Amino acid sequence: MAASLVAFSETTGNQLSYPAALVKDIKSKQLSGSYTTDQALQKLLAGSGITYRHTDNDAIALAAKENGLADSSQSVQKTDATTLKPMTVSGKRNAEAEPQGYSVSNAFTGTKTDTPIMQTPMNIQVVPKSLMNDQQDINITDAITKNVSGVQADHGSGDIYESFIVRGFSSGDIFRNGLLRGFGTYDPANIEQIEVIKGPASMLYGRSQPGGLINYVTKKGLDTPTYSVQQQFGSYDQYRTTADATGPVDKDGKLRYRVNFSYQDVGSFKQFINDERYFIAPTLSWRPNDRFEANLELEHKHERKVDDWGIPAIGNRPAPVPLNSNYQDNARKGTLDSTLVAYDWAFKFNDDWKLKNRFLWEDWDVGYNEIKINGLQADNRTLDRMYWKGAGTQETYATNLDLIGKFNLLGVKNEVLLGGDYWHNNFGNVGVRAFTSPAVISTIDIFNPSYNNVVNDAVADAMPTNRHFARKEERFGVYFQDQITLFDKLHIMGGGRYDWVTYGTGFSPTSFASAKDNLTDQEDQKFSPRVGVLYQPWQWLSLFSNYTESLGLANQGTSFTGQAFKPESGEQYEAGFKTEFFDQRLSSTVSFYNLTKTNTVTNDPANPGFVVTAGKVRSRGVEVDIKGQVTEQLSLVTTYALTDIRYVNADAPLLGQRPINVPEHQASLWGTYQFTERFKAGLGGVVVGKRLGDNYDPVELPGYVTMDTMAAYTIPVGKTRLTTQVNINNLLDKGYYTGAGGGRYSINTGNPLSVMGSVRLQF
Repeated sequence: MAASLVAFSETTGNQLSYPAALVKDIKSKQLSGSYTTDQALQKLLAGSGITYRHTDNDAIALAAKENGLADSSQSVQKTDATTLKPMTVSGKRNAEAEPQGYSVSNAFTGTKTDTPIMQTPMNIQVVPKSLMNDQQDINITDAITKNVSGVQADHGSGDIYESFIVRGFSSGDIFRNGLLRGFGTYDPANIEQIEVIKGPASMLYGRSQPGGLINYVTKKGLDTPTYSVQQQFGSYDQYRTTADATGPVDKDGKLRYRVNFSYQDVGSFKQFINDERYFIAPTLSWRPNDRFEANLELEHKHERKVDDWGIPAIGNRPAPVPLNSNYQDNARKGTLDSTLVAYDWAFKFNDDWKLKNRFLWEDWDVGYNEIKINGLQADNRTLDRMYWKGAGTQETYATNLDLIGKFNLLGVKNEVLLGGDYWHNNFGNVGVRAFTSPAVISTIDIFNPSYNNVVNDAVADAMPTNRHFARKEERFGVYFQDQITLFDKLHIMGGGRYDWVTYGTGFSPTSFASAKDNLTDQEDQKFSPRVGVLYQPWQWLSLFSNYTESLGLANQGTSFTGQAFKPESGEQYEAGFKTEFFDQRLSSTVSFYNLTKTNTVTNDPANPGFVVTAGKVRSRGVEVDIKGQVTEQLSLVTTYALTDIRYVNADAPLLGQRPINVPEHQASLWGTYQFTERFKAGLGGVVVGKRLGDNYDPVELPGYVTMDTMAAYTIPVGKTRLTTQVNINNLLDKGYYTGAGGGRYSINTGNPLSVMGSVRLQF
């Protein structure tokens, strides 16, 4: 195998990175003929227990098959292949194509164990970095909503945070390498891939929304020095610079580093809207021997951002104003600063048993300085506004410990997981001033806006603070899981989790100390089971079904009377099938589900700023996801979701209605074609059906269709390559509305035709 890989590297020009122990005494199969790079490597590694992963720097990392973080110390099964015979590989290096394909066969998030997606009885979707690069996605919102069925952006709080709606249910929880972060924004510079679990995920991750869970996996250090730098520039003064450097620290490659950096200054077609950010993420990876590995990561992000509160509605439609309208007063920027420290380590007792531990700490601060929309007056043109200024702070730390083992019992294969986790979060709005008085912030005419009407900051700062909010939450859970394999075709998964959660909120108009004194504790406990069955009659086909329950989020709003709300809970039945063709290069998932959530809340129509109990919501539907490589030249992603979601047990205004921002039909298509060794082009589109923008005073947001395209040209110079790329988004320049930020007075508008270009150097 070692000699074969050397020949492969010399022939194709790709750089391979792997520890020598990984291929020691392993035999490779004979290979002769004309193949693409991926085809040749797949044939060389077939049956060896070794998998590979392209980085975005044109290097290829080999590792034993393992979900999540690549575990190069994983033992490798020897095969009965014959000793290597002389090998010839002919063909040209496909330098322009993004090294990793669109189809990913393994994902850590679904089981926390080394289980291929084809053998996991759940709907799991993965967005790899190669797809994000082809589409030039500079945020995770576009990467997920364009490429995963049944997921929409959740436009709350002026889009100051990134959150999502999955299978009709809103969730702000984002996981990082399996640990829950606090809410915020997430830079894609150090993201390797994004994984989405469909349906309740409480069994492994605790309290969460029943629609699904989003987890992203970060990049780790490689033992081959690789570097890249990219400059992106686009319409409406959009600029983004990224850099990536990785390699060994010592001569043996046991200690590796990686540093990811980004800076962006992203404008908008709307006046005042802007997002300026810098982000740095260094990491160290240590693999001293075949049994132990550890990673230490640091992230720091500073962001100055003007939030986008959109436009109001008139009657049951968005107001007939230009889509680039903005009712901020001027370019007042809030600030977001976050620092994150994380580590993980894994120790193998032997080939069958392993212990893993992860930890994450994050400190997050926000400086509010924005104009919020506060309602439209009866003349349907005078907009009331609120000036919001002050500080918010958030501290999060999380950890978990997992024991994973494999054994045979009476001829039945078992893979067990025993674990526990802890999550702690404190959040507070400290010293916030919220002004609606004309002495501070005037109204604005939506058809003839006049700006720069906020009084001097010194005057505003001299006024007393009037909004103080405190929240604390602690979660502790223990869980178990057993994955049973019978006859190598029938896979049965069962497990459960018990959660203990303490949650409390407090509010005061006078001081933050008073808000903390007013904290009302709420304790929740629940056992969340999950069972699933998957039958794989042929290697290319899997039939699956599952049943799962979840402890939902604590209802984080406040009632007008001060009463506490019970936590949400979820229950799902799901069935479907998965396929893999062309040596796992093209995969698909089709699922049918019935999902319910109880104890929901919604905005209180009689008391703005408060919430009331809404009742029970049922979501059922069909989802289709197809990703991968159809031919050597053609790669595609196509999705479709039918989401039939309704309030089925609720107050009269809500009964029978759909929650806001959720279309009944949604679909997408994206494909790229490699025309020559140096040139490729792509085309795609998104179709979104009509949605509601408000439930109590209904607003209808019309459906829309957008189309995107791209072209890339690569110039290889030895082992260095220069790639130029251009993407055109909303090619047909359609006007549309992306969603509502919590009601009829905050309707978000989509971008018109825009161009994003880039130049990337990889060496």
